[in-house]
Amino acid sequence: MSRVGKKTICIPSSVKVTYSEHLLNVKGEKGVLTRLVHPDIDLNIENQNINVTMKKDDRVSRALQGLTRSLVSNMVIGVDKGFERVLQINGIGYRATIKGQTITFNLGYSSPVLFDLQESVSATVDKNNTIKLFGIDKEQLGQVAAAIRKLRPPEPYKGKGIKYAEEHIKRKAGKTGVK
Repeated sequence: MSRVGKKTICIPSSVKVTYSEHLLNVKGEKGVLTRLVHPDIDLNIENQNINVTMKKDDRVSRALQGLTRSLVSNMVIGVDKGFERVLQINGIGYRATIKGQTITFNLGYSSPVLFDLQESVSATVDKNNTIKLFGIDKEQLGQVAAAIRKLRPPEPYKGKGIKYAEEHIKRKAGKTGVK
């Protein structure tokens, strides 16, 4: 059995979980998430706890048990508290502004880059160079953050570009002059 898959998931009192015919619905204060569970995996919901069990014991089922447990746990946390991802923009003249569901980036290209957010993700911009993304689905939030970072990845010489707040850019030495 998977070590991660064996752990039980505690359901907060503000979250309602329903599971029938491999369809899991999680409803909370922030919204509703739905996911289809693999047929080899079963969920047991009792006493505000969720246990993930396998129908057969093989290598694929053990891997799916840990994966399913992590996905379900992220769903419960997402509808209860939500997730946040912070991106930083570094570089002279690099900035972002937000209007509605569209973020406009000035990243040193000849024209501004427009980025449309999904409905499930919201964003705020602080001081023109810090973007905070919020959402209830951790997977979608990560995809949006990766797509924004891909617009101008940080370069290793001066560190200019868009990076995650917790990311450390390993710097390279520039050219040395011939003596």
